[in-house]
Amino acid sequence: MRIIDSIFMIILFLNVGIISGGDDQQKEIKKKYDAFLKADDLDVWMRRLTAHPHHVGSPWDKSNAEFIKSQFQSWGFDTRIEEFYVLFPTPKIRQLEMTSPVIFTASLTESPLKEDVTSGQVEEQLPSYNIYSADGDVTAELVYANYGIPKDYEILAENGIDVKGKIVIVRYGGSWRGVKPKVAAEHGAAGCIIYSDPKEDGYYQGDVYPAGPFRNETSVQRGSVADVSVYSGDPLTPFVGALKDAKRLDIKDAATLTKIPVLPISYGDALPLLRSMSGPVAPDEWRGALPITYHLGPGKTTVHLKLEFNWEIKPIYDVISVMKGSEFPDEWIIRGNHHDAWVNGADDPISGQVAMMEEAKSIGGLIESGWKPKRTLVYCAWDGEEPGLLGSTEWVETHADELKEKGVVYINSDGNGRGFLSVGGSHTLQNFINNISREVIDPEKNITVYERNRAKLLLKGSPDQKKNAQEKKDFHIGALGSGSDYTPFMQHIGIASMNIGFGGEDEGGSYHSIYDSYDHYTRFGDPGFKYGIALAQFCGHAIIDLAGDDILPFRFSDFAEEVNLYLREIIALLDDMRDKTSLQNKLIDEKIFIEYSDPLKKYFPPKAEKPVPYINFAPLQNAVLRVRQSAENYSAALNSFRSEGKIFPAGKKDSLNSLLIKTERALTSAKGLPGRPWYIHQIYAPGLYTGYGVKTLPGVREAIEMRNWNEAASEIGITAQNIDAFASLIDQAVTLLKSE
Repeated sequence: MRIIDSIFMIILFLNVGIISGGDDQQKEIKKKYDAFLKADDLDVWMRRLTAHPHHVGSPWDKSNAEFIKSQFQSWGFDTRIEEFYVLFPTPKIRQLEMTSPVIFTASLTESPLKEDVTSGQVEEQLPSYNIYSADGDVTAELVYANYGIPKDYEILAENGIDVKGKIVIVRYGGSWRGVKPKVAAEHGAAGCIIYSDPKEDGYYQGDVYPAGPFRNETSVQRGSVADVSVYSGDPLTPFVGALKDAKRLDIKDAATLTKIPVLPISYGDALPLLRSMSGPVAPDEWRGALPITYHLGPGKTTVHLKLEFNWEIKPIYDVISVMKGSEFPDEWIIRGNHHDAWVNGADDPISGQVAMMEEAKSIGGLIESGWKPKRTLVYCAWDGEEPGLLGSTEWVETHADELKEKGVVYINSDGNGRGFLSVGGSHTLQNFINNISREVIDPEKNITVYERNRAKLLLKGSPDQKKNAQEKKDFHIGALGSGSDYTPFMQHIGIASMNIGFGGEDEGGSYHSIYDSYDHYTRFGDPGFKYGIALAQFCGHAIIDLAGDDILPFRFSDFAEEVNLYLREIIALLDDMRDKTSLQNKLIDEKIFIEYSDPLKKYFPPKAEKPVPYINFAPLQNAVLRVRQSAENYSAALNSFRSEGKIFPAGKKDSLNSLLIKTERALTSAKGLPGRPWYIHQIYAPGLYTGYGVKTLPGVREAIEMRNWNEAASEIGITAQNIDAFASLIDQAVTLLKSE
């Protein structure tokens, strides 16, 4: 489910803090660890794990889980497979036909290639489809709706186009795929077709596969369209683990399932449909790279879409491997990457899975040589990530009470490839992750991955990014929305989390297609698995420090600065809404037309809006001021403690770490976000209409965006209380550090 452009960070630079784990002993341990890393292992494991399609319910999915289990056992981990039983519909009928003005039947197939050995495993492959689409049999006029996000329907309305009862065709991009049928249904559409336009994902980018890495004319992006903004995991068992005897919702009552049929197609199948369309010419920014004039419709083009699914419960297999800590066994450092795929899944997810396996193998070697992790290590190979984070979510929901008590940090990876380090996650770990980035050498540039990211900003960044890169020390990590297995850990139970990977120079159109194969990946993704080793080195160093340091490396100044930035953004958003509403109402009062360039026409602003009120942000502003001061006090107290050469007695270490672990939990509210109680984190969440994309201070921000002023005021109070509770824990940590 990896979508690089939607979950990877914008790299900025902030202030440097205290270096964790930088003493000579830690350096020697990491040097020993690095010596165990071998690229040949990754090659061998990828060949094995991608030899056959391994989607949920397939024989190779279970076989891979058993293979991964055997490997972890051989490295000294106590390993088990935990099974869950989840809704996994597969296609029974897929039909797409143009019935007017000419007859055309979409092939809905991807062509095997002689250059790609596994692409011909037709009998084992899942056909191209969007899981959790509704069944449906619809014949209707076709409307082109660009990316299918809310603002696109505003443009259609301005052109006098209503999609009610129509089938919309939209292109991938602009937002997560699940948003597209959701918004289409909300506007009354009867069906949705999603295609990959070559402008974003095909020959416009470069040579197509097999000559080059990019998506060819028959390639299709499969994927889930479950509404992950409501909850992740099995659609039928929200809040509880999907065990065999779990109480399940009726399918009709599952809130995350789509309301209309939706089907993904290739640009080869999309071209005849789009070429036949009439109606207004699409705006410039709506036009892709197909050799046609893009029209909006509706008109002469009608299509017939018929979908029917086998709505079955299938088993999934999470591989859970544990290495007990010697000093703090009830403090868990959790590491995860999923193993299931839509087809053969070399890039997504096996490139990350084999790097994690190499990491675990080398940790095992380090332990065999005498090193002991002070904290318990829990390595997890998740199943069912592709349909909607099923394996990780069901495991978290099943073990929620224990995880809330013992979970310290969760580190996630997914697909991995050539390029730059990308990190998103809890900003309490920003300084920590920067220190790790200064230890790992980029395998192609022979400089640290930190220096390579900085050089990129100095060369290609925005003016602000260039300025920060020159003046600041730490790079900024992105905030996390959804899209991979960190979601249940961070946003459902409040465990500090990170999502880590390399990429940006591993371009290609293999994503969720039959061409996401060993052959494609080893040619274009990461030849020689150099960046697989870099990922194993980076995450391994992080694990060594997190598991080995006496005091957990949480720092709070970066978090305080981020929350202050989010608050300023929201205040600016409200001011902008107030100005625009005032202008719009004035234009309506004075009957002034708005002039748009073709193909749009003159029109009145659509309707008058109630004036935007002034909202009292003082509780949130005061909480942010408090946490900034608390963060400074903690840094000063810790620096003073260490500069004086003090030794932490066992009791003080336990008490301090306990406070630090609780800080992320303090940012959660038991009642959850408005309308979606599964998401309880008050700082980070996926947006209702952004899918994977993050909304920061989500309760406040989305209430303002929806003009729900009473809810916005209420959420300001709730979020302020959470930030105050967070600051209180930091203050307690300061008091503990200063006590004799």
